[in-house]
Amino acid sequence: MRVAMIGTGYVGLVSGACFADFGHEVTCIDKDAGKIARLEDNIMPIYEPGLDTLVANNVKAGRLKFATGPAEAVAAADAVFIAVGTPSRRGDGHADLSYVYAVAEEIAHLVQGFTVVVTKSTVPVGTGDEIEAIIAKLRPDADVAVVSNPEFLREGAAINDFKRPDRVVVGIEDERARAVMTELYRPLNLNETPILFTGRRTSELIKYAANAFLAMKITFINEMADLCEAVGADVQQVARGIGLDNRIGSKFLHAGPGYGGSCFPKDTLALVRTAVTAGSPVRLIETTVEVNSARKKAMAAKIVAAMGGDVAGKTIGVLGLTFKPNTDDMRDAPSLDIVPALIAAGAKVQAYDPQGHEAKTMLADVDMKDGAYEACEGADALVILTEWDQFRALDLDRVKELMKGVALIDLRNVYRPAELKGRGFEYTSIGRRS
Repeated sequence: MRVAMIGTGYVGLVSGACFADFGHEVTCIDKDAGKIARLEDNIMPIYEPGLDTLVANNVKAGRLKFATGPAEAVAAADAVFIAVGTPSRRGDGHADLSYVYAVAEEIAHLVQGFTVVVTKSTVPVGTGDEIEAIIAKLRPDADVAVVSNPEFLREGAAINDFKRPDRVVVGIEDERARAVMTELYRPLNLNETPILFTGRRTSELIKYAANAFLAMKITFINEMADLCEAVGADVQQVARGIGLDNRIGSKFLHAGPGYGGSCFPKDTLALVRTAVTAGSPVRLIETTVEVNSARKKAMAAKIVAAMGGDVAGKTIGVLGLTFKPNTDDMRDAPSLDIVPALIAAGAKVQAYDPQGHEAKTMLADVDMKDGAYEACEGADALVILTEWDQFRALDLDRVKELMKGVALIDLRNVYRPAELKGRGFEYTSIGRRS
C-alpha cells in the first residue's frame, strides 16, 4: 500500500520506517528542509536504537522516501497519517491541536480518490470529528475516512513495540477503512497480534486512558516507597510481592524520582482537561499529576539531606539526565527539576549522560563530562538519576577513589545497600533502608 506519513518526529519516523519494512511504499514528509536533508543522509533527528539501520535498509530497497512537500505523496496515498506534535497548550494543559488541524487543512486540497486519513498523533476525544469537518468544509467532494490509530511506542524500544505490539487499536466510523487498516497491519498476523476495531472516539480515549493508568501505577509505587522509608520496609520487595499478582503485574512498579518524557506528563494533563470540560472529572489522575510534580521537586531535598543538609560549595556528580535510558529525550525529565534546585542551593553539578546532547542547552550551568568516571572525579556526592546500563556495573572501587566524598544517592535503586555500605559509601536509595 502507499502511505504518506506527515511528521518525522519520534512517532512519524519510527512508524514510517516500520511500515516500509512491512513492505509498504512510504513517504515521510516534513516542512523542515534541513531535517529532510539529514534524513536523506541517514542522520537521525532522534536517538532510537536500530532506527538508523532500519531507515537505511528501506531507503536502499526503495520503499522509504522523504519529502518536504506533501502534494505528490498525499495524492497517491491509500492512507495519510498525521503524526505531528500535540504538546500541552501553554497556560491550561489542553493538548495543542494547531499542528494537527493545519495538516488536515493542507491535505484536504490534495487527496485524490478514496483515502484513509489516520491520526497517529495523540489527540483528545472528538479530534477525529473535527478533522472530518475541516476536510468536508474545504473539499466537500473529497472521499475520505478519518481513522484513529494511536501509538503505544516506548522510547528506547519503539521498533520492537511497533513490530511486536501487545495490540493495535483502530477507531473507525466508515467500514471501508477497516479493509485498508487491516491490510496495512497484515504482517502482524504472523504474530497473532490482536487488532481492536472500535468507534473513533473510543480509540482516542483508549490512548489517554492507557497512559494515565501507567502514570498512576508509577505514582502509586513512588508513594509506597515513601511509606517504606517511614516504616522500615523495602519497596522492591513490596513491588515484587504485589506484582506477582496477575491482576496487578510487575511492570511500571519501579520506584524512582517521578515520571517524565514526551507522553505521560502531557497526556495526563490533557485527559484531566478533557474530563473537566466534559463535566466528568478524573480525580485519581488529577492527584497523580500533582503528586508526580511534587515528587520531582522533593528529590533535590532528598539529595541535600543525604549530604548533611547543606550543599553550598560542594560538587555533585550526576549520572544520567534524560528521562529514561536509551533515548535522548529531555522532555519533562526529572533532571530538569532536580539539577537546577541543587545549583540554586549552591552546589556545583558535573554530569554525564550517554545521549545528553540536548541537556547541554537545557542545563547550561552544568559541567558536562565525557564519561561516568569523569563525572565522579572530585565529587562530594554522586547521584544516579537515569538507569543507563553502563551505570549498573560501575567499578565502585574506582568511583570511591575518584570521589572526594562518600555519599552516593541512587534514585533508581540500581545497587544493593549492603554492597555499597561494605565498600564504605554512605548510600541512599528509594524506599529501602540505607
